[in-house]
Amino acid sequence: MLNTLRRDIRAVFERDPAARSLPEVLFCYPGLHALWIHRLAHACWNHHLKFLGRFLSHLGRFLTGIEIHPGARLGPGLVIDHGMGVVIGETAEVGENVTIYQGVTLGGTSLEKVKRHPTIGNNVVIGSGAKVLGPFTVGDNSRIGSGSVVVKEVPPNSVVVGVPGRVTHRDGKKVEHGVDLNMTDLPDPVAKTLQFLMDRVVELERAIEELRRLLPPAPQASSGEPDSAAWVPDDAPSDRAPHAPVDTRGAVRRASQG
Repeated sequence: MLNTLRRDIRAVFERDPAARSLPEVLFCYPGLHALWIHRLAHACWNHHLKFLGRFLSHLGRFLTGIEIHPGARLGPGLVIDHGMGVVIGETAEVGENVTIYQGVTLGGTSLEKVKRHPTIGNNVVIGSGAKVLGPFTVGDNSRIGSGSVVVKEVPPNSVVVGVPGRVTHRDGKKVEHGVDLNMTDLPDPVAKTLQFLMDRVVELERAIEELRRLLPPAPQASSGEPDSAAWVPDDAPSDRAPHAPVDTRGAVRRASQG
C-alpha cells in the first residue's frame, strides 16, 4: 500500500511540471486527494463495508469535485490533473500510469448490474472533457483527444478524436512506449478527407485540360453563317437520310376543310 502511495506522488512530479515540492503536492492536489480517498473507500467496498465505502466516495466528491465509485479499480501511477468534474463509474478499470484531465467521464451504457464501464489500459492519456462510454477496452499507449466521445473498442497505440470518436494511428506508426501528454498534434480525419477531395478535384481538372488539348479545334463560322451554327465533326455518321420539306400550308388547308 505504501509503495502505491509513493508511486502516486512520483507520478505527479513526472507528469505535472507545475509540481515544485512535496508539501505542495500533498496539500494542494485534489486529484491526489481523491485518489487516496478512493483507495480507502475501495478497501472498505471489498470488505463488504458498502455504506462506508459509498460515504467516503461521497466525501471525496464533496472535497475535490471528483466522483469515483468505490467499486472502480484504479491502478498505480494514476494522475488526475485538475480533476474537477471527473466521473469514474462502478465497473471501470484503469491501468498503470494513466493520465486523466478535467471533465472526463468513464461512464456506463446499461441499467443491468453487469460490466458496463470501460477498461483503460496502461500509459493511456484521456484529454479534458472526453467521454468514454461502454464496457470496452482502450488499448495501451493510446491517447483520447479532448472533447472526444468514445463508444467502441480502441486498439493499442492509437489516437482517438472526434464525436463519435474515430481511431487513427499517427502517421501509420506505433506510439512510443511511455506517457505522451501532447494534445496539440492530434490528427484530424475530417481535414484529411477534405484535403483528399481537393487534391482529387485538381487531378480531374488537369485530366480535362489534357483531353481538351487532344480534341481538334472547332472550325470558324463563315461570314454568311450565323455564329451559333452547330459544329459537326468530320467523321460524323452520314447514314441518315435528309428530311423532306414539310408542306405546312397544305396541312393547314386540309385541316380547315375537314
